[in-house]
Amino acid sequence: MTCSILAIFVTLAACQSTPTAYKSSRAYELDRNAKASLEKLYAANGKARDLRTRAKAILTFPSMIKVGFLGGIQVGIGVLTNLNGRTIGYYNSTAGSFGYQAGIKGFHYSLFLMSDRAVASLETAAGLELGVGPSLVIVTKGFGKVMSTRSLDKDIYAFVYDMKGVFAGSAIEGTKVTRVHP
Repeated sequence: MTCSILAIFVTLAACQSTPTAYKSSRAYELDRNAKASLEKLYAANGKARDLRTRAKAILTFPSMIKVGFLGGIQVGIGVLTNLNGRTIGYYNSTAGSFGYQAGIKGFHYSLFLMSDRAVASLETAAGLELGVGPSLVIVTKGFGKVMSTRSLDKDIYAFVYDMKGVFAGSAIEGTKVTRVHP
C-alpha cells in the first residue's frame, strides 16, 4: 500500500515537470527556441523591445536556413505568440529566389504584427505573402534611429538578426508563411 501511494506521488511529480500541454516535443522545442531568439533580439535592439508592447502578436523564426546557387531556397518554422508570450500557432516560412547568388547562411527573424489585419492574414487558406497584402517594413539600423511612436503606421515590422554564414548575390525573392501543426 505504501509503495502504491509513493508511486502515485512520483508519477504526479513527473507529470508536473514535463510539458504536458504540448502536443509534441517538437512544439515544446520550437517554443523554447523562439523565446530564446526573442530574448536575444530584445537584448540587442531597443526598438524591438518598444514594439513588443504595441504588437498584436509576434511571429518568431528562431532558425532560418538559406541555401543558394543561381536558384535559392530559404526555410524555417516559427512560433506565433500573443502579448503574454503564449503560443497561438506554428508557421512555416518558405522563400524561393532566382538570380546571381551563392552561399549558405542561417539567421533568425521576427515579425511584429501591429494590426488585426496582419494577424488575420496568417489565418487565410493561402497564408501570408510578405510584400503582398499587409504593409511590411524591414527594420534596419538606419530606420531604427528615426522610428518613433508617430511613425508606427505599418501592419508588420520585420527584424532579421543573428546571421551566420556566407551568402552573396542579388535575386528576386518571394516569401510565403503558412500554418503548420508540429
